[in-house]
Amino acid sequence: MVNIFEGINIRPAGWIKAGIYALLIGMAYFSTFTYLVGLWGNDDFSYGCLVPFFVLFLVWEKRKRLAAIPSDPSWKGFIFFGIGMVLYWLGELGGEYFTLFISSWLVIVGIIWLHFGWRKVKTIWFALVTMLAMFPPPNYICVKVSLGLKLISSQFGVWMLHLWGMSAFREGNVIDLGFTQLQVVDACSGLRYLVPLMVLSLLLAHWFMGHFWKRVVLFASAVPLAVFINSFRIAMTGILYSIAGPEVAKGFFHGFAGGLIFVVALPILFSVVMGLKKLPPKETGFKLQVADVPPELLVRANDEALAANKKSIRESFFQPWFVVVVMALLSFFALTNTIDFREKIAVRKPFSQFPTMVGDWRGAREIMDQQFIDSLKFSDYISINYYDRQGRAINFYVAYYRDQRKGESMHSPETCLPSAGWEFREAGAMKVSMGAAQAPMTVNRAFMEKEGITQLTYYWFPMRGRVATNLYQIKLYNFWDALTRHRTDGALVRAITPIYPTETQKEADRRIQEFVADIRPVLNEFLPE
Repeated sequence: MVNIFEGINIRPAGWIKAGIYALLIGMAYFSTFTYLVGLWGNDDFSYGCLVPFFVLFLVWEKRKRLAAIPSDPSWKGFIFFGIGMVLYWLGELGGEYFTLFISSWLVIVGIIWLHFGWRKVKTIWFALVTMLAMFPPPNYICVKVSLGLKLISSQFGVWMLHLWGMSAFREGNVIDLGFTQLQVVDACSGLRYLVPLMVLSLLLAHWFMGHFWKRVVLFASAVPLAVFINSFRIAMTGILYSIAGPEVAKGFFHGFAGGLIFVVALPILFSVVMGLKKLPPKETGFKLQVADVPPELLVRANDEALAANKKSIRESFFQPWFVVVVMALLSFFALTNTIDFREKIAVRKPFSQFPTMVGDWRGAREIMDQQFIDSLKFSDYISINYYDRQGRAINFYVAYYRDQRKGESMHSPETCLPSAGWEFREAGAMKVSMGAAQAPMTVNRAFMEKEGITQLTYYWFPMRGRVATNLYQIKLYNFWDALTRHRTDGALVRAITPIYPTETQKEADRRIQEFVADIRPVLNEFLPE
């Protein structure tokens, strides 16, 4: 059996310390890694489960160089570790998983740097950076990228249908074929191809390209390739629909995507590699990083390991950086799992008592489906359709959370509604007058369009006496108030009105502003201060 460490003696104490680190990191980030594995079950992020194997291989291919470089423990690694611990605290108390993902990565890199030194970290830097591909991007980034990909893929899909000779018309992400309409929804945006192809192109650039500009070109080629694949899939769906009917088309649309990556994308990527290799300056070929190192370096590293083996167990386990890291991980784990930083703060009055008559507005309650209640995980909610004297409607929705935790926190309409097919336009913050007796309130305002329907929405986040307008504020307020007040309660408040064909946008703005001024004092009677 081949010894991959080429005769370098590995101390048992080293393996034991590695096991202790793995155990402590697993304990501290257990819920985070559990959530991450759950995300890998999503088709858009299923590539993530393969990334750890690529990372291990990238480290393995550097094994001889790592063996030849003497370890040089450095306290500089504590910079990464310390930042990771700060983000751990922010993520735990702020209820943000992506912050915890980055925290775990920084902690791992910091520990490696502390124990082995910068030279070994620099040797495996590419593997460490590749680890970041395990983590799905934040939801708001996915929504924005998905929306852009949907529109671009729809445009190119229509162009391909025209090349085939079919009549097709696009409006937003809806393709009208005359006999039917195809809607390019989020699941068909191409996002699930983009990141895997970017990872593949990055690995190919690492192994096949020696010159920086060629690596950049190869890596950048993943973006148009993902758009092309998805556009081709959309066009083929329309063609199959016209030939074989909707059932075959739907089966192709949802079943052929995964195979398309390997059948079409990989040959194209390798073609790009071959084309770039022929351009000057010439490449030397496949560059698996397992080249031999000078024997004298191996002897030096082996001598270092033998000398380290002579240290006592006491000396090995009482190295200051090992003690500091272990104590920090244990302390943070104990604090976040034994102290409840979030008291459950109930509303002053249950929302079931919220009036359906407010000023000149008359309303009718809506009951949300249980599946949405289970998904949103709020503590209480209101959904009432109010009507003015002219019969023009405003949907008023409030979701209240007694406390906010990871996976159980407020979602911004800016991320939720686009995932349902709504396109946001002219989104931004604005001040709404609350009358002469009160200061104006800052809210988010946006026009939404979907399948020819236009609506105007105002939304804001009352949080313990403050009004937040974005998720960054929410996370920071949650972190600070959890520490200082043991409170993370808050609410999402949203008002939506259609823009009727007989009115202007200014009239819709005036209607919703009058409604907000009327409803806010009533809402304040229900929300805790």
